[in-house]
Amino acid sequence: MSNRALLEVIALDVEDAVAAQAGGADRLELVTDMAADGLTPPRETFAAIRAAVDIPLRVMLRKTDGFAAGDVSALARAARELRAEGAQEFVLGFLDADGAPDLAAVEAVVAELDGCRWTFHRAIDRAADRDQLRKALADAPGLDTYLTAGSAAGVEAGVPVLLAEAARRGEPGYGARILVGGGLALAHLPVLRAGGIDAFHIGGAARPSGWGGPVSAAAVADWRTALS
Repeated sequence: MSNRALLEVIALDVEDAVAAQAGGADRLELVTDMAADGLTPPRETFAAIRAAVDIPLRVMLRKTDGFAAGDVSALARAARELRAEGAQEFVLGFLDADGAPDLAAVEAVVAELDGCRWTFHRAIDRAADRDQLRKALADAPGLDTYLTAGSAAGVEAGVPVLLAEAARRGEPGYGARILVGGGLALAHLPVLRAGGIDAFHIGGAARPSGWGGPVSAAAVADWRTALS
């Protein structure tokens, strides 16, 4: 099983979650409001999805569009409430005005997670210096994944960066798993797999009718087959 690639699918509600699991998703990223690129879902939505599926869920901790942390106390409170509801995995990532990681905000939120595993999301693709960001976060407790397209413009532009970062695995700041997402297409998979990348994240690709429609189990199954 060690060569099985991880497939993570964005879920907005129970219907999405059930379809994604049926299609073969390994994990869900739970968000609301994709018009703002994904914000923290209501705890009631988390609880309903947690009851409906048995695959792991990573819950977004993000209150405002963009990559500034905004109200850190509100983020910390959301983390506490979701933890109380049973959430065990999270997604977060904040930059300051200069494009450096907002370490104070990250540390304040991660302190509420009590060692839970989490993904630093695509804020890395907007960072002024990706290498500096990775090294600054190298010892952050629980950080095990970077969700990245390799470029703010998406995977098509980011493939060289993704392959270069995958080749540095094990170096300081490069221990976390690369989860590729952001304009990912099936056509990108062969070169990324050949480069040693084994985790993939889809949102719109799982929704043939667009963000206004639900996740399609058949679309997810096509990705699962392509990764098998």
